[in-house]
Amino acid sequence: MATKSRLRRTISRWASTEEAEARDLRRTFAGSGVVSISDAPSRTPVQLRGTLRTVTLRPRGGVPALEAELYDGTGTLTLIWLGRRRIAGIGPGRAIEVAGRIGEHDGDRVLFNPRYELL
Repeated sequence: MATKSRLRRTISRWASTEEAEARDLRRTFAGSGVVSISDAPSRTPVQLRGTLRTVTLRPRGGVPALEAELYDGTGTLTLIWLGRRRIAGIGPGRAIEVAGRIGEHDGDRVLFNPRYELL
């Protein structure tokens, strides 16, 4: 019994930590002209801010493509820079502001070749 209650407390602590992190990110990245990822419309110019969770090199059709997952506390979005193997300053944990039009690729929301500013 003691093991189950200890496990529940640990899981509860993890959940509350993730919720607190998401809440902090939403506050940090709120700003004028910036839309949250969950509210961002598709095929319309948007400006988003968030933190890069992952950055991966994934060739697409023989062309290098740098992929990054952007998270702002409300949702995630995949950023893809075609023809790039790396971009100076782009790495996991980096805060960034991006602009472009959101589309869909294989059921995921993506932003191809976004304009970006490192924060």
